[in-house]
Amino acid sequence: MDEISGLSQHPGGTVTRPLAGMTILVVEDSLYACDAIRLMCLRSGARIRRADCLRSARRHLQVYRPSAIIVDLGLPDGSGLELIEELNEATPRVSSIVGTSGEDGAEAAARAAGADGFLPKPLSNLGTFQHAILETLPAGHRPSGLRVVRNETISPDPMAYRDDMAHASNLLDEHREGPVLDYVAQFLGGVARSAEDMDLASAADALATHRRGGDVLNGPLSHVAGLVRERLTGRMAM
Repeated sequence: MDEISGLSQHPGGTVTRPLAGMTILVVEDSLYACDAIRLMCLRSGARIRRADCLRSARRHLQVYRPSAIIVDLGLPDGSGLELIEELNEATPRVSSIVGTSGEDGAEAAARAAGADGFLPKPLSNLGTFQHAILETLPAGHRPSGLRVVRNETISPDPMAYRDDMAHASNLLDEHREGPVLDYVAQFLGGVARSAEDMDLASAADALATHRRGGDVLNGPLSHVAGLVRERLTGRMAM
């Protein structure tokens, strides 16, 4: 099913809901980041579908073609850059491919892979989100005339952050070594920066650095695991 057909002649966007009529597929493993996007889509008039990994995203795309797709670059089963490259080369092509990440250099990598736009994390400003999507759409797919620029800050549900911590805690319980730790360090660093939890972000970055250097992980790993437990037990206020 092609969910963008007809938009070129009949854009659904309005002054206050510029993304009305659009369906956005969000490929994002963090529930906290996804909740931020969900709220911004809701306020913009767009429908949202979510995939939490590359495999799930590919299943979605076998069934329908969204109006736009937002792809996190760090996913549990590979790099979002792989999916961006596939989408960029596909025929028919999704009209709007937007990468997202909080890592340095991520925007250049996403655009080199074929992304039309980029959303830096943390994702919190409604106007920035709307602009990032609208500027990637073909001219005929954008709402005509003036629109309200909503400089509104979005606050995701703190429970989504706890859910992300529970996911990370389960992975840490099952994997004390190996490549899964690389994913956990990247995941926690991204989620923590999105929530402005800089203690956890720094600890996750330190764990990633020790992993790359082949150093002993006991100290950094125990520190990260302890911080995650604190957030699960409510000893760290959001």
